[in-house]
Amino acid sequence: MYDRLYVEYLYYFNDQRDYYECHEVMEEYWLLEGKNKLLQSLLQVAVGLYHFRNGNITGAIKLLEQALAKQNEPWIGQLGINKEKLYDEVTRYLEKLKCYDTAPFPFYDLTIEIIDPKLEELALNCVPEGVAEEDKY
Repeated sequence: MYDRLYVEYLYYFNDQRDYYECHEVMEEYWLLEGKNKLLQSLLQVAVGLYHFRNGNITGAIKLLEQALAKQNEPWIGQLGINKEKLYDEVTRYLEKLKCYDTAPFPFYDLTIEIIDPKLEELALNCVPEGVAEEDKY
């Protein structure tokens, strides 16, 4: 079974294209899962896209490099995604970003291919609950 936060990450990433919310829910999941490096890598992909969308090329490069460095870290959980395809796309994105000064290009979204039909159904029918924010007052 997949954790609700992981399903929400995929929903925000693929359906809503809301990389900030991806970060929020994956960070919570990452903490629950003992700060696993592979989950951190998925978080960093979303943050890298968030940075690029907001014009922070340096931040995008940094986060995508960090994500790629952790892509082969072990995790006992089930991802249900085409991890290899995702990281191949991230590699190509990063290569383009590194040449951005001389060859700028418009932001474009990535899609995480979900290969587990159960997970795909969960993500398609996701009604996010989000992360409980602490009262700041």
